[in-house]
Amino acid sequence: MTAREEIVRHHQVIERWLSGEPGQEFEEFDRAHAAAFTLTGPDGRTLEREQVMRQVRDLRGAVPGLRIEIRDVRVVAEAGPLLVAAYQEWQEGGARQSTVVFRRAGGELRWLHLHETWLNNPA
Repeated sequence: MTAREEIVRHHQVIERWLSGEPGQEFEEFDRAHAAAFTLTGPDGRTLEREQVMRQVRDLRGAVPGLRIEIRDVRVVAEAGPLLVAAYQEWQEGGARQSTVVFRRAGGELRWLHLHETWLNNPA
């Protein structure tokens, strides 16, 4: 799986979960993250994996009709099992520039760290 494929796939899972569409999206979301996953959000706070999982679990159906567009995916660096990619995430109310660190596990990419920065002021 390429970085672009994984980033798009992952955001489709998030889209379905936050929209409240039926399915097993939370399990897919949970499985995609490495045990040591961290997230630095646009506000500069860094969350540990369990904090992120708890927040996302509680947001099921919170954004009906959510659509996320992924743009400008590019691989920044790749060495051994690690791959770093940058991309933009666009949705109603705001856009983010993100950098993700993946760890390869078999043929899959696991999210190890994500850093998000606002591209514009969210509405």
